[in-house]
Amino acid sequence: MSDRRLLIVEDDEDFARTLARSFERRGYAVTTAIGPNEVEALLKNAMFDFAVVDLKLGTQSGLPCVAAIASANPDTRIVVLTGFASIATAVEAIKLGASHYLPKPSNTDDIEAAFGRTVGDADVPLKGQATSLKTLEWERINETLIETGFNISETARRLGMHRRTLARKLEKRPVR
Repeated sequence: MSDRRLLIVEDDEDFARTLARSFERRGYAVTTAIGPNEVEALLKNAMFDFAVVDLKLGTQSGLPCVAAIASANPDTRIVVLTGFASIATAVEAIKLGASHYLPKPSNTDDIEAAFGRTVGDADVPLKGQATSLKTLEWERINETLIETGFNISETARRLGMHRRTLARKLEKRPVR
C-alpha cells in the first residue's frame, strides 16, 4: 500500500476518474468524493497526505471541503482547482488551508508540482498589466457568490442586477 494517500474531490466523474488513474500510476493511493458530505464521512475514517479539490462542486462550493480537510489534518497538501481563477476565491482557499490554487485545465504534472511547493517565491515577477473591466466584474461576481454560498438570487440582489442577467453571465463563463 502506498504511503501517499490522495483525496480527489471533484463532481465531474470523468475528470475525477482520469485524474485518479494518473495519480495511481504514480504510486498514490487514491480516494474520490463528489461533495462536502462525502468528504466529511471519509475524514471520519481516513487521513490524507494530499488533496485535490474542485472549487465548484455542482451548486456547492468546494471551500468547505478545503476547511474540513485542513481541520482533519493540517499537514495535508491541498490543491484547489477552478475553471476560472479569481483573487477572492484564491485568497479564501489559502486562508482555509489550501497550499496551492490552480486554474483548469491542470494536469497531473501541474498538480504534483503544486504539492511540492511548500514556500512562496518572492522572485515572481510583478506584471504591470492593468486589470480589464470584465475581469474586475468577474472577480466581484465571484466574491459575492462566495459570500452568499453560491446563491444566485441573493448574489444578483447584492450586485444590483437582474437574476437572469447574472445567470446569463454565469452561463458564458461558468464558475468551476
